[in-house]
Amino acid sequence: MTVDDTGSGTGADGRVDPHAADPVEDPLALRLEHLILGAERRYTPFQAARSAGVSVELATRFWRAMGFADIGQAKALTEADVLALRRLSGLVEAGLLSEAMAVQVARSTGQTTARLAEWQIDSFLEGLTEPPEPGMTRTEVTYPIVELLLPELEEFLVYVWRRQLAASAGRVIQAADDEEMVDRRLAVGFADLVGFTRLTRRMEEEELGELVEAFETTCADLVAAHGGRLIKTLGDEVLYAADDCGVAAEIALRLIETMANDETMPELRVGIAFGTVTTRMGDVFGTTVNLASRLTSIAPRDAVLVDADFAQELIRTAEAPASEADAAEAAAAAEKEGEEPPAYRFALQPMWQRPVRGLGVVEPWLLTRRG
Repeated sequence: MTVDDTGSGTGADGRVDPHAADPVEDPLALRLEHLILGAERRYTPFQAARSAGVSVELATRFWRAMGFADIGQAKALTEADVLALRRLSGLVEAGLLSEAMAVQVARSTGQTTARLAEWQIDSFLEGLTEPPEPGMTRTEVTYPIVELLLPELEEFLVYVWRRQLAASAGRVIQAADDEEMVDRRLAVGFADLVGFTRLTRRMEEEELGELVEAFETTCADLVAAHGGRLIKTLGDEVLYAADDCGVAAEIALRLIETMANDETMPELRVGIAFGTVTTRMGDVFGTTVNLASRLTSIAPRDAVLVDADFAQELIRTAEAPASEADAAEAAAAAEKEGEEPPAYRFALQPMWQRPVRGLGVVEPWLLTRRG
């Protein structure tokens, strides 16, 4: 969205932006854009910024934060772009957001919706549209489908966003103090497909894509169903988090069990750590996350390794005994008192301490399902 004197649709680095005005652009593509955006191209970046009452510099920062390339002074922006600029800058003027926070809002929203939009176009719409007939473009096939689906998908997107916002707000309210809202104690788990690099050399691209999609879908469903939160997927690896160690442990073992029962899936390994985590823009950072990643890399196939803090938290909450001797002692004491013995769900086995790059010596524990 950078201003230049050329009047062209190229950015500062010479790249041509797909939104730049082009006198020979496909009219059907313009119709499709107009259908989705609900408005036609009317403004250059300079005109849009002036109409919104913001500086070109701030407008450019918002535009880039949302993930769009510079477009020079092409007349490529709509009334909706002006309204979005006006709303975001209005939050800054009202003191509800700092300028830096407003840019973060633009960036986080842009990054999240960009992936969603790419998936919907590449997978969802591609699956619904038949190969074009002779003389018929893909746009001609796609236009009526988008016209029918757009309002429904928009309503559903808003619904899911509100649901997620309510869940996130609930977690904030339950935080013990203000510091815990930013630096929280979480269980963080990595699930990693074993031998994925070798698979990429043996499998066709389409087959590999189907495997990754099946893996991500299975992980996402299991993490959500058992009360965890999927942080991100990285092809052959999934990162999730949970407020409760028992929840994180259950998810890890369910993932191992589910993948082991699927002959089409490679073996899996999981590493989990418990501790202070910094959350930012939906992602998690810190030593705890790094430790979980390292534990995953040294975990045996179809097994779960956890750190000492995670193991101690399971013991503290009576989700697992410190040892089988402790479990037997607790059962005997309960029987003597005429009470039910502790219902431990998990078992922990200490492994050899070992040095881990960047983290010193760690004490991994093997997590299994008890009984």
